[in-house]
Amino acid sequence: MSLALRLRGLDTAISKTVLGDDPARASRGGWFLRAADPDPLDDLPDLKAVYDRCSGEEGGYAGRCTAPLLIDLATETIVSSESADIVRILNSFTTDSAADSNNGRDLYPVELGREIDEANAWVYEQVNNGVYKAGFATKQAAYEAAEREVHAGLARCDSVLGLSRFICGEAVTEADVRLLPTAVRFDAIYAALFRCGRKIIRADYPHVDRWMREMVELAGPGLFDLQAAKTSYYSNLFPLNPGGIVPVGPSAADLGL
Repeated sequence: MSLALRLRGLDTAISKTVLGDDPARASRGGWFLRAADPDPLDDLPDLKAVYDRCSGEEGGYAGRCTAPLLIDLATETIVSSESADIVRILNSFTTDSAADSNNGRDLYPVELGREIDEANAWVYEQVNNGVYKAGFATKQAAYEAAEREVHAGLARCDSVLGLSRFICGEAVTEADVRLLPTAVRFDAIYAALFRCGRKIIRADYPHVDRWMREMVELAGPGLFDLQAAKTSYYSNLFPLNPGGIVPVGPSAADLGL
């Protein structure tokens, strides 16, 4: 489940708006604002309208409308639409200005900065982006190379997590936060839809499975909606799933999440 994150200036509280996913109700990109969780700018109907308002481009925003999106409500400007940047920005904000809201945890401690950056680099290349390179490959050789890299990356994660509680040691860091979205979707979505299911986390990567369950428990309820994610992927990626059939499982309960 994707979030459009918004700041009322960097010196005040963070608010968030949860987006609905329905291409028929959104002008571009599929994300719309629900009546139960309206956009705080001006009750805008969808993410495209938010981009139009905040981009400052005459005639509206011409690029891709993606989530998450971080904007400054005070100036109605886009801060970032890159999830890696947003994680770093929000960590800086919570650790500098409101540590209690982040349970006092700095996800990017200076002494681990180089190790976290290195982990982020290979996790992104092999796992986060790797599943997409495999899923959207149009040549057999490209697919097979990407699929091998995905499982090499997961095997590396499993090896690391067999030696430490988290990716960069005994405390949660940004590296864990960035791996988690791919991990929680892997068995239910990427394994089948993106043709990466030669091995699955719950059967073949026990240390990743242990880590993933612990991360979900630490985050608390409401972290993600696996069924909503499955429905979005299987319904909207027509070239990969022309029939739009959403598989029954595995569910979050099946995965122990």
